[in-house]
Amino acid sequence: MADTGRLRPLTAPAPGIVSPVTLLRVAIILTILATWELLSYSGWLYQDVVPSLLAIARAVVELLSSGEYYFNLAVTAGEIGAALAIGGLSGLTVGILLGANRFMSKAFESYLYYLGPTPKIIFFPIMIMWFGVGPGSKIALGTLSCFFPVALSAAAGMRQIDKVLIRVGKSFRASTAQMVFKIYLPAMRYPIINGVRLGLGVALIGTLLAETKLSNKGIGFLIINAYSTFDMPRMYAMLIVLFVLSIGANALVGRFGGLDTIKGN
Repeated sequence: MADTGRLRPLTAPAPGIVSPVTLLRVAIILTILATWELLSYSGWLYQDVVPSLLAIARAVVELLSSGEYYFNLAVTAGEIGAALAIGGLSGLTVGILLGANRFMSKAFESYLYYLGPTPKIIFFPIMIMWFGVGPGSKIALGTLSCFFPVALSAAAGMRQIDKVLIRVGKSFRASTAQMVFKIYLPAMRYPIINGVRLGLGVALIGTLLAETKLSNKGIGFLIINAYSTFDMPRMYAMLIVLFVLSIGANALVGRFGGLDTIKGN
């Protein structure tokens, strides 16, 4: 019994030993890379449709050495940032309103569930008519995409708040603004961060789709331009860099909200 304090949890790997999960992840990645390389040399597909990993690596280096890429990246990042700010704040406001008011929730929340899964790209012609062919229409489509997951997450988070906290705030005669910033937002921090992470993903998709349809700048424009000229290594290089940047942005949001720390524990 005296040695029980030195026992390790069963789920904790021994020092210096790689966990089975890590090994599985590495095996999956290596399998995908090997399969890709096999396809590139097999001749089963049209030439250069699946370029070799070496060709893609060269395209990545060339891409990251180009000033044009960073200009277009800044354009897309600005559009996504504006869409996330507008859609996130409006979604948060609507979510708090619906979560706090049962009548408003019954009257309007079902519309969010119906419209949320709808592909937002179908509204792009309307966005063009309203906001023109410039960045405004791309921001509008990204905003529309981001709004729904944030609003639904905020509404669900409001209903999970401990009623004791709300009664304490009311007992101190807190104003609406004080209730929102002192009670609601801290208590629903994690649902909001999850909603923002989902909103970031769909805002990215909406903005890039809009750029591929009608634009002369931005990452979406570069990708569709590489596809149109059949520059497959460059296209795959941009997709890979975009994938890495998206993972980094998502991880940053999770780190800011403390979600990654909780999962790590």
